Amino acid sequence: MRTFGVEEELLLVDAAELEPVPVGWQVAERHSLRPETGHEMAAEFQQEQLEVIYPPQRTLGDQLECLRTGRAWADDAASVFGARAVALATTPGPVTPHLVPNPRYQRIADWAGITAVHQLTGGMHVHVYVESRAEAVAVVDRIRAWLPTLLALSSNSPFWNGSDTAFHSYRNQLWSRWPNTGPPDLFSTVDAYDRQRESLLRSGVPLDEGMLYSDARLCDRHSTVEIRVTDVCLYATHAAVLATLIRALVETAARQWRAEVPPLLADTAVLRAWTWRASRCGLESALVNPHTGVPAPAAEVVAELLDVLRPVLTEYGETEQVSGVVAEILRTGTGAQHQREAYFDARDTHDVVAAALYSTHELSEKTPVNAGED
Repeated sequence: MRTFGVEEELLLVDAAELEPVPVGWQVAERHSLRPETGHEMAAEFQQEQLEVIYPPQRTLGDQLECLRTGRAWADDAASVFGARAVALATTPGPVTPHLVPNPRYQRIADWAGITAVHQLTGGMHVHVYVESRAEAVAVVDRIRAWLPTLLALSSNSPFWNGSDTAFHSYRNQLWSRWPNTGPPDLFSTVDAYDRQRESLLRSGVPLDEGMLYSDARLCDRHSTVEIRVTDVCLYATHAAVLATLIRALVETAARQWRAEVPPLLADTAVLRAWTWRASRCGLESALVNPHTGVPAPAAEVVAELLDVLRPVLTEYGETEQVSGVVAEILRTGTGAQHQREAYFDARDTHDVVAAALYSTHELSEKTPVNAGED
């Protein structure tokens, strides 16, 4: 079983006012490592964010427990500074973010202008072990057509700057303003992947390798492929199942490569259109079916993805758990739909943040939202 690890970008809010609060750098400096579990914590681009880096796992159950532990640790660490950690992929209310005092981030901010000012978004990145760079490129070629479906399942960012954007993942729209984002090209070989990478770096548009922001890429630091398309999920259960689906998709793609099954063909421009639809509609209407290239009811496309992954999920003993949670998401909605429900009565984005805190940490609604430990 391939190991798979998760990175989550969480929003930090004031425990009393539920407004974004710029303490991420201080929190990460004090709590960079949890030695007993292997969790790590790092500052992100803006001080209103915190990144939690989870140790690699082998099973869905272990991944879920790991996510719950990491979210609780981040929340406890933030509470020292009067803050809470919440799994929201955009800030529902207005905010002026504060850049982390880091020379690299300052260079990026100077280069990107207003794009950097608007960059306060939370993604979930999933790293899946691969045996070689050749396998990694083959995997990226074979998973790229399913990335929009994964985005729709994770969608958790309908609000931005005090408004309902009409999107389910507005994070994807904000993130797409950066250069070198979006679906990867079809490469076929490691040489082709490396040639594009070097050409982009020679252009001077990405300032360094870290700014090659493709939705799926080879990781330079670990023997993994990194899938970066998904929003940070409101519920730890959803996050664990999405990560498990991604691990199964990577394993399925690697087996197809070894069996000489060709990847699904789709131009990158076409994949961008599929991704835009997933960002706009989530699971509420239609997604593009990668096998036909035309829209179909979202539930049918998700069911087709599960069918593709079923041999691996069954072999790993995860079919029942994954199918159950996916059915629940289709029935009760993604994080985006739950945020809109919280907003519906009072039309107050503070209610969205309060409800998201309950969901992030699986609290009872009788638990005060400012009940973090000192």
